[in-house]
Amino acid sequence: MPPTVADQVSDLEMAQYAKLIYERTGIRISPQKKTLLSNRVRRRLKETGLNGFQSYLNELRRLPDADPEWDAFLQEITTHETYLFRDESHWTWFRGTYLPELEAAARDGSRTRQLRIWSAACSTGDEPYTIATCVAAGLNLGAWQVKILGTDIGVGALEAARNPTFNERAMRLVPEDLRQRFFKQLDGVRCWQPKPALTAQVQFRQHNLLAALREKPFDLVFVKNVLIYFDGPSKRTAMDHVRAAVAPGGLIVCGAAEGVTDLLKDYDRPLPWLFRKPKGN
Repeated sequence: MPPTVADQVSDLEMAQYAKLIYERTGIRISPQKKTLLSNRVRRRLKETGLNGFQSYLNELRRLPDADPEWDAFLQEITTHETYLFRDESHWTWFRGTYLPELEAAARDGSRTRQLRIWSAACSTGDEPYTIATCVAAGLNLGAWQVKILGTDIGVGALEAARNPTFNERAMRLVPEDLRQRFFKQLDGVRCWQPKPALTAQVQFRQHNLLAALREKPFDLVFVKNVLIYFDGPSKRTAMDHVRAAVAPGGLIVCGAAEGVTDLLKDYDRPLPWLFRKPKGN
């Protein structure tokens, strides 16, 4: 029988779960999260029919990273709050400064009309579709070749991203003119789907930030609200892979709490959350 509600993982099991999670994902789960982990694992016991915390731990050890149960477990233990146009200052810069500068550079011949953007740890796709919305509004898509890659470790999140439907909460910060131009409201419900002008720009695939990304280089990389789960060594590994994916002169947009300033000391910093890779690198 599954454990009762009062049961918790033992200190030893907590350490074993934390070690496995860290080895597989780079996410550090502190001992203070013992109650939370116990509650979340209990849900998986109910779903899988396994008979205890140790049995479930043994099952996780056996399964490959891409197994649906690993994905379900990660979705349980990480908190995701995501919505379009999160962090207004980033999108004000992106729409008002970055895209006009790209267009000006293309007109004077100093760059091609090709744009590659990576949204790392994109969850259910809110950030990639925000990027695509801004690009569709700010550039002539008929003249530009645009690729927006969204990656995440979670298979379920990516499945939602590939078949996007955004509720009113997720859409609440989308400017009304952009909502009307680039999203379609579903009949009878307060949900919205992106139109082909957006979906044609975006691709998704599974990726663990502890591994190198095949696709590169990118003009711009968004790394937001993910490295807060990482400790120092895993954060360094992840940022080494991000750095390798950025084209010389390219940019990284970071979340306010990512704590990567020391890892980007050799980058210019036009804004507190914006880092430019030196052109010689």
